Amino acid sequence: MNDNSTTRLKHALDAVLDKAVADRTMVGGVLLVSLRGQTVYSRAAGFADREARRQTQLDTLFRWASFTKPVMATLTLALAERGILSLEDPATRFLPQFRPRLPDGQVPQIKVRHLLTHTAGLSYGLTEPDGEGPYHRAGVSDGLDQPGLSMEENLRRIASVPLKRAPGSGWEYSLGTDVLGAYLARAAQMPLPELVRKWVTGPVGAVDSDFVVSQRDRLATAYADGSPEPVRMGAHHVVPFLGGGISFAPDRMFDPGSYPSGGAGMSGTAADFLRLLEALRKGGAPVLSEASVRLLSTVKPGDFEVFTPGWKWPLGWSVLDDPSRTGTPQSAGTWLWGGVYGNSWFVDPARELSVVLLTNTAVAGMIGALPDAIRDATYGAL
Repeated sequence: MNDNSTTRLKHALDAVLDKAVADRTMVGGVLLVSLRGQTVYSRAAGFADREARRQTQLDTLFRWASFTKPVMATLTLALAERGILSLEDPATRFLPQFRPRLPDGQVPQIKVRHLLTHTAGLSYGLTEPDGEGPYHRAGVSDGLDQPGLSMEENLRRIASVPLKRAPGSGWEYSLGTDVLGAYLARAAQMPLPELVRKWVTGPVGAVDSDFVVSQRDRLATAYADGSPEPVRMGAHHVVPFLGGGISFAPDRMFDPGSYPSGGAGMSGTAADFLRLLEALRKGGAPVLSEASVRLLSTVKPGDFEVFTPGWKWPLGWSVLDDPSRTGTPQSAGTWLWGGVYGNSWFVDPARELSVVLLTNTAVAGMIGALPDAIRDATYGAL
């Protein structure tokens, strides 16, 4: 990238972030862009805590929410490479009590692969309309609320709800990754946070990212979309989403009884997450083989589409299969996902491009005008 391109990128992305702060779409955030292995843009904008006037820093910690899922996918393949588990294992191998039923009463076999690909027949309470669905009635946590809730109790509640479909027959974003986290811990006979540190975050140098936060003064305050400005979250806050509502308890990570949610439980820095993405983009070392990265990120026959046409879920995250259906500038094969606390990321392997946005504003940083503007400004400057 030459000096002119770098300058264009800086001006374009600065304008996007300045607008997001000025029009109060976002309270605070960190944006990093890596091109061909070099960080070509890094900026902290706005406030980590608006009321205390504490400005966001590059090393501010943010609640990752579903940024945790790629960590779980990476960990699963790392353990599979070492023979600790197989993607074809039944979940009951290490979770013998986890036996949810189909509506007709049958108990189907759920495999590790199903949990990883959101094809187990499970769902999320956050997508249930008006908070009246079976997950809400069973008291299931999406991994974002109910401080002090144990993994064993949440697994019991999840298993008490009938599956929506037979495992492997369709895609639905789900608590499968939380179940997977419990499975990995049992398989390796190690608490999930220790397992993540040993096989994923430790090897890539993501030293500030974990399921607990010890330095509270570095953690960004959580806000929810609001008018005329985002609203500071209290002990419990529900944000409307997809006809349902996302139930947040921002301080659940400080309760030692809260289970480590494999789908939504980690916090960390933008730089830490970029380290993981770049390790995977470059081939997987020091955490995975190139073959495992291909499994995680290559669309194959039979893969299901996710929420947006043109995107499919091979194993670890959504991958752009058909750019003609998306209207985006990203290359075929681009990886992408987000997190409901207000985060988004994508990797365009063909362009050797990785982009990470962490914000403290749910859900504006995850979906909509802000991440779209960052994407378009980045490609427009390259």
